[in-house]
Amino acid sequence: MSQLGNVPEIIEIKEHLNELKKKQLISEWELPYENILTRHTAAIFFLTPTDKSNLSLIWKELAVYEGLKYFINEDKKLSSLTWRFEFNA
Repeated sequence: MSQLGNVPEIIEIKEHLNELKKKQLISEWELPYENILTRHTAAIFFLTPTDKSNLSLIWKELAVYEGLKYFINEDKKLSSLTWRFEFNA
């Protein structure tokens, strides 16, 4: 079992998000409550693309992780970023 806040799958996704940021596909990303997560399927990530035209490439990149689901972040309760995404098996 993974330790709280030390989940290999989440670490891998975070590294991927940092790469997307370096490639200037996303301007910001967030993972609220990261320190209490024990599995990546419980994580809710948020991001804002640098441009809407990057979205298809961003989702294609993140689709390598099984169960990708993404939504416009309408309620803005956990984050003010534009998009919400998660991985549900």
